[in-house]
Amino acid sequence: MALSTRTLGRSGIEVSALGMGCWAIGGPWSEGNQPLGWGQVDDDESVRAVRRALDLGITLFDTADTYGAGHSERILGRALAGRRDEAVIATKWGHTFDEATRRATGRDASPGYLRRAVTDSLRRLGTDRIDLHQLHLADLPAPRAEALIGTCEDLVAEGLIRAYGWSTDRPDRAALFGDAARHATAVQHALSVLRDAPDLLAVCDKYDLASVNQGPLGMGLLTGKYGAGSTLPRDDVRGMAPGWLEWFRGGRPAPEWLRRVTAVRAALTADGRTLAQGALGWIWARSGRTVPIPGCRTVAQVEENAAALHRGPLGPDQFAEVERRLAAVRAAALREADRPHWPSPMLPATRP
Repeated sequence: MALSTRTLGRSGIEVSALGMGCWAIGGPWSEGNQPLGWGQVDDDESVRAVRRALDLGITLFDTADTYGAGHSERILGRALAGRRDEAVIATKWGHTFDEATRRATGRDASPGYLRRAVTDSLRRLGTDRIDLHQLHLADLPAPRAEALIGTCEDLVAEGLIRAYGWSTDRPDRAALFGDAARHATAVQHALSVLRDAPDLLAVCDKYDLASVNQGPLGMGLLTGKYGAGSTLPRDDVRGMAPGWLEWFRGGRPAPEWLRRVTAVRAALTADGRTLAQGALGWIWARSGRTVPIPGCRTVAQVEENAAALHRGPLGPDQFAEVERRLAAVRAAALREADRPHWPSPMLPATRP
């Protein structure tokens, strides 16, 4: 069943059921010696990718002011020039950065910085309004987040933003905005066939929020491109994966996640979809509120992902088979964790 649009929570804003994540098109940036981008990028190809996405019916574009230290917003604005009204722009704020050096410098959750962040994003994007403005500090204490709601509502009243949300994997944080904020309409959180988020989806149902899904393809693991022997370059965030990035370790795909990919591959592709298309179909079947935003930086990636819209959600039987296989992998992992690991009889039990 083909799928075209979904409603962005209680805002009433209609978006394509598939968005385009714009982290990668920001190009290189870093925090100290830790790369935070996805390596070098061809800006002209990024522009072509965004415009091709529009041509194929993708209308939601998600970025952040800190991606590429402002570069992602600038490239997105360049790509949407002359076609702004066809797109729904989502961006995020809360991290500080130096545009000249492309360095992350810290974080600021003050109402004053919120206003400056909106102004700066509007300038870089070349637009007069942001459709969805999202807090990018996942673990911000609740009292500090509540103190931002008044300013967010003022920005809506002034026409600078249409709606706002929170990028967080914390259900209690998502519920705070959902309960207390009139124009809060979305929570952006991790969701994929490899990593479910039932508590966050329950919050979205309770408060009529959109579930905007980051990492729907496991940062590339669900594209079929990477295997046990793959090594990511050191200028790629996955090549020197920080602690919060679970999919890769030491520049290689984490074995436990590759095992899950192997377990579900045949079920996701049983009806002729590619692995990535099957993974997106699982997300749509998981909840009617989900809007996955896989990252893209080439026209080819956009075209493969957009083709998933024509196939729509996985059917009930296919979805159930994927769940059965995942349950088997989880059960095997639990058995392995509980099994005693005795020292080898060929080796001393302890170091001398």
